[in-house]
Formats: sequence, C-alpha cells, structure tokens
Amino acid sequence: MEPLTILKVLAVVCFVTGCASTNKPVMYDDPFVQGTKQTDMLRSIKPLDNQPIIDIAVYDFPDMTGQRKPSTKFSQLSMAVSQGADTWVIKAFKEVANGAFFRVVERKNLDNLVKERQLIRSTREMYDGDNLDTMKNTLKPLLFAGLIIEGGIVGYDANTSSGGDGARYFGIGIHEEYRVDQVTVSMRLVSVQTGEVLLTAEATKSIASFKTGADVFRFLDLSTKALEIESGVASNEPVNYAVRSAIEYCVYLLLAQGDAKGYWQID
Repeated sequence: MEPLTILKVLAVVCFVTGCASTNKPVMYDDPFVQGTKQTDMLRSIKPLDNQPIIDIAVYDFPDMTGQRKPSTKFSQLSMAVSQGADTWVIKAFKEVANGAFFRVVERKNLDNLVKERQLIRSTREMYDGDNLDTMKNTLKPLLFAGLIIEGGIVGYDANTSSGGDGARYFGIGIHEEYRVDQVTVSMRLVSVQTGEVLLTAEATKSIASFKTGADVFRFLDLSTKALEIESGVASNEPVNYAVRSAIEYCVYLLLAQGDAKGYWQID
C-alpha cells in the first residue's frame, strides 16, 4: 500500500474516533462534594412548623444482596455495592430542610460513644471527687430517639439489558455498546414506643454503562504486513452514586407518606 493511501486510512480513523469519543481525557481534580437531584429535593423541604424537631436513629443499613462485583472475565471478591450505606442514610436525613427537620442520634458506633462517656465520668470522679453537680454540668444525658430507620440494599441485578451497534467497511469499523444494571433499596420507619412499622418505601435506580470505539485492520505490501489501529472510550455510572440516589429518594417517599398520614407537613 502506498504511503498516501496509509495517510488516508489514518485520517479516516482519526475522524471516526473523534466522532465516537464523547468524553474528555481523564483529569485529576481536587476533592469535591457531589450531590444528586434527590439531595436538592430534600433540602427544599420546609422546616417543621410549630412542632419540635424529630429525633431519629440509624443503627445499620446493610447490604442484603450478597452480590459480588460483576465481571464477565473472572470472579471478583469485591462486593457489588457499598458496605457503608448507613452513611448515606444519615446524610440524607441531615439534608432534610437543611438539618431543621430531623435530628439524627449516633447509634452505629454507640459502644465508642459509651466508652468515651465512661472515660469522662471516671476522669471527673478521679480529679473532682464525688462532686455530682460538676459531673451534671459537664456530661449531659444521651438523647433518645422516638423513631428508628430500618432496611437495607435488597437487590442488585446485573446486566438487566445490554446491546449495541457496529459497522465495518474495508477493514474500518465503529461500534457502540451499552449495559444497564439495577440496585434496589428498601427503607422503613419504626416507632420506638410501640414497635409499629409506620412507613415503608422502596426505590430502584438504574446504573448505566456505555462504551464506544473504532478500529482499522488492513493488510499492506501484498498482505505481508498488517496495520491495526484501535481507539475507544467507556463511561460507567458509579454504583455508589446510584445507591445514594435510591436512599435519598426513599427518604423523600417516607416524608411524602408521613405528610399524607398527618405525621408532619412538608408542603
């Protein structure tokens, strides 16, 4: 193949890959706070009117799926979803009305909190003697919650749908592929005094992945040499982002149900 022909092939490849590439090169940014659309919905809730702030407890929000991270090539030991989803649950309730609706009490690491309070008490007794008035002024009683949040990540369905398109002409081709996974979250609000399940909510969030690319395969010099060029880009929605979105939407559903039943007002 003549050099001019090779240049033409390379020019076509550059054009095809330029059309196929939809993302910019990887950039290294500083840490940032990422929000979701559901975060803005929770922040837009108005504060409680003529009603004390609601104390609520989150003990745990486990991964009940038991699913490993999906892979088409080999088995992976990493879990498919985050094992610390309770962090997003606490964050979601703190975001409601910008913290003016719920007061979340520490329960996840309650043992550490109790140990620290015991350390304060023993230290005060050692240096202040039996002065109970001093201890009352420095160590207040723990808050107790009237409501408990229960639930967890109950489903992770990999590859619920997939597909793509491609074409090749004289050794020059372009292809696109997509894949969709799903994560499901369930949440319930429980009364501490009676143990009654007051409200329940479930939410499913899709996790989209997309890959596009182009390639060239030609034989040169009477088929004695081969020219092969490949280029592509892939975009995968973070699973952590999907889990957070589903959790925040469950919180919003609980708020809407509570408003409908007269527990509070959000409008």
